[in-house]
Amino acid sequence: MNISYNWLKDYINLDYSPEEVAAMLTQIGLEVGSMEEVETVKGGLRGLVVAEVLTCEKHPNSDHLSKTTVDAGNGQILPVVCGAPNVAAGQKVILATVGTTLYDGDKEFQIKKSKIRGEVSEGMICAEDEIGLGHNHDGIMVLDPSAVVGTPAAEYFKIESDYVFEVDLTPNRIDSASHIGIARDLAAYLKQKQEISYTKPSVDAFKVDNHSLEIPVEIKTPEACHRYSGVTISGVTIKESPEWLKNRLKLIGLNPINNVVDVTNFVLFETGQPLHAFDAAEITGGKVIVKTVAPGTNFITLDGFGRELHADDLMICNAEEPMCIAGVFGGFKSGVKDSTTSIFLESAYFDSVYIRKTARRHGLSTDASFRFERGTDPNGTIYALKRAALLIKEVAGGEISSEIVDIYPQPVEDFKVDVSYGNIKRLIGVDLGKDLIKQLLAALEIRIASESETGLSLRVPPYRVDVKREADVIEELLRIYGYNKIEIPLQVNASLQYSVKPNLHKVRNLIADMLTAQGFNEIWSNSLTKASYYEQNETFKSEHSVKLFNPLSQDLGVMRQTLLYGGLEALAYNANRRNPDLRLYEFGNCYFSNGTSLKENPLRNYREEEHLMLFVTGNKEYPNWVSPESKTSFFLLKTYVENVLKRVGFDLQKMDVEDSKSGVYSEGLEYWLNGKKMVEFGMVAKKTLKEFGLENPVYVADFDMDSLFIAMKNHQVIFTGLPKYPEVRRDLALLVDKSVKFGQLKDLAIRTERKLLRSVDLFDVYEGKGIPDDKKSYAISYILRDDEKTLEDKQIDKIMQRFISAYERELGAKLR
Repeated sequence: MNISYNWLKDYINLDYSPEEVAAMLTQIGLEVGSMEEVETVKGGLRGLVVAEVLTCEKHPNSDHLSKTTVDAGNGQILPVVCGAPNVAAGQKVILATVGTTLYDGDKEFQIKKSKIRGEVSEGMICAEDEIGLGHNHDGIMVLDPSAVVGTPAAEYFKIESDYVFEVDLTPNRIDSASHIGIARDLAAYLKQKQEISYTKPSVDAFKVDNHSLEIPVEIKTPEACHRYSGVTISGVTIKESPEWLKNRLKLIGLNPINNVVDVTNFVLFETGQPLHAFDAAEITGGKVIVKTVAPGTNFITLDGFGRELHADDLMICNAEEPMCIAGVFGGFKSGVKDSTTSIFLESAYFDSVYIRKTARRHGLSTDASFRFERGTDPNGTIYALKRAALLIKEVAGGEISSEIVDIYPQPVEDFKVDVSYGNIKRLIGVDLGKDLIKQLLAALEIRIASESETGLSLRVPPYRVDVKREADVIEELLRIYGYNKIEIPLQVNASLQYSVKPNLHKVRNLIADMLTAQGFNEIWSNSLTKASYYEQNETFKSEHSVKLFNPLSQDLGVMRQTLLYGGLEALAYNANRRNPDLRLYEFGNCYFSNGTSLKENPLRNYREEEHLMLFVTGNKEYPNWVSPESKTSFFLLKTYVENVLKRVGFDLQKMDVEDSKSGVYSEGLEYWLNGKKMVEFGMVAKKTLKEFGLENPVYVADFDMDSLFIAMKNHQVIFTGLPKYPEVRRDLALLVDKSVKFGQLKDLAIRTERKLLRSVDLFDVYEGKGIPDDKKSYAISYILRDDEKTLEDKQIDKIMQRFISAYERELGAKLR
C-alpha cells in the first residue's frame, strides 16, 4: 500500500525526514518495503518554462512547419521550429528548453539544439500530452494571457514533489490501510518521547440542506451486511477534479476519473473506509435493497464485462435489478457519469467472509474488497460518509438532500480482553511498569475498564480486528514500546536433552539415501484420493475411509488408506509418457476410520499409520549392446526389501516369513517379527493394474514404519565373529500343490533340522509348460553350517534326504 509523506503530515505534525519516518514505521511493524521520491508529473516539468511567441511565419522549406521566435524570459529570444497547426504570435505557451528531458511512458528523449529543414531550432513548444499533463495532441498548449513569461512550468501548474512509502501490510493490520491509520500508529509510538497526537478532519460543517431526495434502504441479508449508511446529494456537476485532489491520487498511483469518484477514492485512502457513489437517477423505484439474487443472473460491472452471479453474492439493488456487487465492484449502468446530477453515497460494513468469497469467485481484487475482506471499522461509516459529502459539495457543488440513513441493528461492541502484569513481563522479558503500560494502552486507544493488583480488564475498539486475546495486547505493547529496546541477555540458558532412540528422522534419511543410491526416485502423492478406490475393496474397505465433509471434488473425497493407488497413478502417468522403467519410493501417512461415532472423544474414532512403499516395474536397466533387456522381478524387489531391513539392523533369520494374504497381490510374502508385520511385498494383481492402464508387471513393497520403529527400539545390535567353519548351500526343486505356500515349506525345514540349518530362501517360482495345471514348482535354497566342525557330504546328504521325506509325507511334494 502506498502512503504519501506530505499527505500523512495533514494528520500528524511530523518534524522528521522521510527516511526517519520510514525507519519508525518499520520498527512498529509497518514494514516499509521501499521509499521513492515522486512527482505528480514524471520529471517534475524541470527545464520547461512559460514563454511567449513573438513572431510566427511559414517555414521556407516545409508546408506544415512554422518558424517562430520565442521569449523564454530573462532576455532570452530563441528561434523555435514548430509543427503545431494552432501556433500563432502573441500566445503564451510552454517551452522545453535545450537540455530538457521529456518522457513518453517509459521512454525518454532530450531536447537538443538542431536544424530542422535548414532552420535552427533551440527548443520545443509543447502539447499537453508531451509533458504528461493530458492526452490531447491536437496542438500546443495555449496558456492564459496573464501567465508570466519565464515562470517555471512546475510552479505555474503547481507540480508537487513528494515521498511515497510502500508499506508491506501484514493481513492482520488492516487498521493501518489508510493515511489516518498510519498517523494513528506513529502518534502512539512518538507519544513516549513527545507530546503529539493525530487529528482527523472535522465534519462538524455537515448539515442537511433539504429533503428533496430521500432514498430508503432495506437490508434483506443482514448476516452479510451488518451496517449500511447512505445519504443523497443533489445538483452536483460532474467534471475534472481540482489539481490538489488529482495530485493526491496521482502520487499514490491512482488515476483521477472525475470529481465525485475521486472524492470516494480520496476518503478511502484517507480513512480506510470504502465508499461507493450511485447515480440516483438509476435507482429505480427510489429504494436501495441489500440482498442476494437468483444464481445465474447476468450482471455487467464497471469494466464492461458480464458476470454470472452466485447465490451467495451480496448485491446492492434497486427495486428491479442489481446495481453493484457489494464491497467488490460497481455496476456499469448505475455508476457516476458525466450526465449525473444527483448521487446516492454509500458507506457500509459488510461481512468479510461474504466479500472474500465473492471476490475470489469472480477473480476481482479491488481496493474496497481488499479492506472489506480483512475487516473495516464498523463505527467509521458515518464519519467517512460526512467527510465525503462535504468534499463532494466542495468540488462538485450540490446540496445534501436527505437525512443520513443508518441501519445498524446490532452494534459491534468493543472486544473484552483481560491481561495480567505477570504475563506482560513474562512474554516481553522486561518489566515495563504499570504506569508505562497504561500510557501505551491509552496511546493505542485501548480503554481500561477496570484494574486489579494483578492485571487489567480492557476494551479494544472494533477496528483492531487482530487484538482479541491477551497475547495480542501484549504484542501491541511491545510493538509500540519498541522491539529494539529489548536487551539481548548475556546469559543463555539451556537444558540437556537426550534424543529418543532410534532417531526417526535419521532412520528415514538412512533408508532414503540407500534407495536413492540404488536408483530409486522419491515421490509425494496427495493424501486425498478417490473414494472409488475403496469401493468393493476387500483389503482396504470403504467403511474404514476417512471421508471429507466438503470435498473439493470426487477425486479428493477421502483420505488414503494406502500409498498404493497414489504410486500407481504416478507409474501410469510416467508410462503414458514413454517412461516405463521405474523404481519409486514414498514415505507417507495412511488414515483410517473405525467406522463408529464417539461423541465424547471423537479422535479415538480415527488413527493414522506411517508407511514406506517401494514400486518396481519395467526393465532393470536400459538395454544396450552390452546388457540385453532384463525385466524386473519379484526377486529383485525381495532383494531391495531385505536390503532395507538389513540397513536398519535387523537379522532376517530371526524373522518369520509368511505368504501374503492380501488381495492386492497375485503372489507375495510377509516378514514378521515378534508378532508384528514389518513388511508385505509382492506382484500387484493384474485386475488392479488394468484399472490404471498398466501393462507391465508392477512389484510393490509396503513397510509398516510404525511397527518397524517399535521393533528398532527393542532391537539390540550384538556383535558375533565370522564363522570358523564354512557353510554349505544345497538347492531343491519341488513340485507342490498350488495351495502350498513357501512359509509351510520353510517352517517344516526348520522343524526337521534345528541345529545346522541357518536359512531357507525361495529363489524361483514356476507355473506353465511341463507343470500340471494344479501344481507349481518352487526352487528353494538351504544354508547349512556346523559351528564346531566342517560338514561332510554324507552328513549333508542325510539332512537333505530328511527334508525331502518330510515334504513328501506332510505336503505331498515331489522332486522335479
